[in-house]
Amino acid sequence: MKFTHHSVRVLALVTACAGALPLVASAEAPPSATPRSPEKVYASTCGYCHGRNVGPVILGRGLPVVAIEAMVRNGLNAMPAFRPSEISDVELAAVAAWVSASAANGQEHGK
Repeated sequence: MKFTHHSVRVLALVTACAGALPLVASAEAPPSATPRSPEKVYASTCGYCHGRNVGPVILGRGLPVVAIEAMVRNGLNAMPAFRPSEISDVELAAVAAWVSASAANGQEHGK
Protein backbone atom coordinates (compact mmCIF):
# COMPACT_ATOMS: atom_id res chain seq x y z
CA MET A 1 0.00 0.00 0.00
CA LYS A 2 1.35 3.40 -0.95
CA PHE A 3 0.75 6.40 1.31
CA THR A 4 0.59 9.93 -0.02
CA HIS A 5 1.82 12.90 1.96
CA HIS A 6 -1.83 13.78 2.70
CA SER A 7 -2.60 10.23 3.91
CA VAL A 8 0.34 10.31 6.30
CA ARG A 9 -0.83 13.66 7.75
CA VAL A 10 -4.38 12.36 8.21
CA LEU A 11 -3.09 9.16 9.84
CA ALA A 12 -0.89 11.21 12.18
CA LEU A 13 -3.82 13.43 13.14
CA VAL A 14 -6.12 10.45 13.80
CA THR A 15 -3.43 8.75 15.88
CA ALA A 16 -2.81 11.90 17.91
CA CYS A 17 -6.54 12.38 18.55
CA ALA A 18 -7.02 8.74 19.53
CA GLY A 19 -4.19 9.09 22.02
CA ALA A 20 -5.86 12.13 23.55
CA LEU A 21 -9.25 10.44 24.06
CA PRO A 22 -8.39 9.00 27.49
CA LEU A 23 -7.34 12.48 28.59
CA VAL A 24 -10.65 13.97 27.45
CA ALA A 25 -12.65 11.22 29.15
CA SER A 26 -10.74 11.59 32.40
CA ALA A 27 -11.14 15.38 32.29
CA GLU A 28 -14.92 15.00 32.43
CA ALA A 29 -14.96 12.87 35.55
CA PRO A 30 -12.03 13.66 37.83
CA PRO A 31 -11.84 11.38 40.83
CA SER A 32 -12.97 13.11 43.99
CA ALA A 33 -10.76 12.68 47.02
CA THR A 34 -13.67 13.46 49.32
CA PRO A 35 -17.16 12.72 48.02
CA ARG A 36 -19.90 15.01 49.29
CA SER A 37 -22.41 13.56 51.74
CA PRO A 38 -25.82 12.52 50.37
CA GLU A 39 -27.46 15.30 52.36
CA LYS A 40 -25.13 17.88 50.83
CA VAL A 41 -25.67 16.55 47.28
CA TYR A 42 -29.44 16.60 47.80
CA ALA A 43 -29.44 20.10 49.30
CA SER A 44 -27.19 21.62 46.64
CA THR A 45 -28.39 19.74 43.56
CA CYS A 46 -31.64 17.81 43.94
CA GLY A 47 -33.40 20.02 46.47
CA TYR A 48 -33.06 23.00 44.15
CA CYS A 49 -36.14 21.72 42.31
CA HIS A 50 -37.54 18.79 44.29
CA GLY A 51 -39.62 19.94 47.21
CA ARG A 52 -39.88 23.53 45.98
CA ASN A 53 -42.88 23.26 43.62
CA VAL A 54 -40.65 22.81 40.56
CA GLY A 55 -40.30 19.03 40.50
CA PRO A 56 -42.10 16.29 42.38
CA VAL A 57 -41.37 15.56 46.02
CA ILE A 58 -39.02 12.57 46.09
CA LEU A 59 -38.25 12.18 49.79
CA GLY A 60 -40.39 9.67 51.68
CA ARG A 61 -41.67 7.90 48.56
CA GLY A 62 -39.44 4.81 48.71
CA LEU A 63 -38.31 5.24 45.12
CA PRO A 64 -36.09 2.40 43.86
CA VAL A 65 -32.37 3.19 43.97
CA VAL A 66 -31.89 1.98 40.40
CA ALA A 67 -34.66 4.28 39.15
CA ILE A 68 -33.14 7.29 40.94
CA GLU A 69 -29.69 6.57 39.49
CA ALA A 70 -31.09 6.15 35.96
CA MET A 71 -33.11 9.38 36.19
CA VAL A 72 -30.14 11.37 37.48
CA ARG A 73 -27.79 10.13 34.75
CA ASN A 74 -30.27 10.20 31.85
CA GLY A 75 -32.84 12.85 32.78
CA LEU A 76 -36.40 12.87 31.47
CA ASN A 77 -38.62 15.72 30.32
CA ALA A 78 -37.77 18.73 32.55
CA MET A 79 -35.35 16.67 34.67
CA PRO A 80 -31.81 17.30 33.37
CA ALA A 81 -29.17 14.60 33.16
CA PHE A 82 -26.23 15.05 35.51
CA ARG A 83 -22.75 14.03 34.32
CA PRO A 84 -20.22 12.25 36.53
CA SER A 85 -18.32 15.55 36.69
CA GLU A 86 -21.36 17.07 38.45
CA ILE A 87 -22.32 14.12 40.67
CA SER A 88 -19.71 11.38 40.90
CA ASP A 89 -20.74 7.72 40.70
CA VAL A 90 -19.92 7.32 44.41
CA GLU A 91 -22.03 10.37 45.31
CA LEU A 92 -24.88 9.20 43.08
CA ALA A 93 -24.98 5.76 44.70
CA ALA A 94 -25.03 7.34 48.17
CA VAL A 95 -27.67 9.99 47.40
CA ALA A 96 -29.89 7.45 45.60
CA ALA A 97 -29.80 5.11 48.62
CA TRP A 98 -30.40 8.06 50.96
CA VAL A 99 -33.38 9.38 48.96
CA SER A 100 -34.84 5.88 48.65
CA ALA A 101 -34.67 5.29 52.42
CA SER A 102 -35.59 8.84 53.48
CA ALA A 103 -38.63 9.89 55.43
CA ALA A 104 -40.89 12.57 54.02
CA ASN A 105 -39.96 16.17 54.78
CA GLY A 106 -43.06 18.13 55.79
CA GLN A 107 -41.50 21.37 54.56
CA GLU A 108 -41.28 20.14 50.96
CA HIS A 109 -44.08 20.56 48.44
CA GLY A 110 -44.16 19.66 44.81
CA LYS A 111 -46.11 18.68 41.78
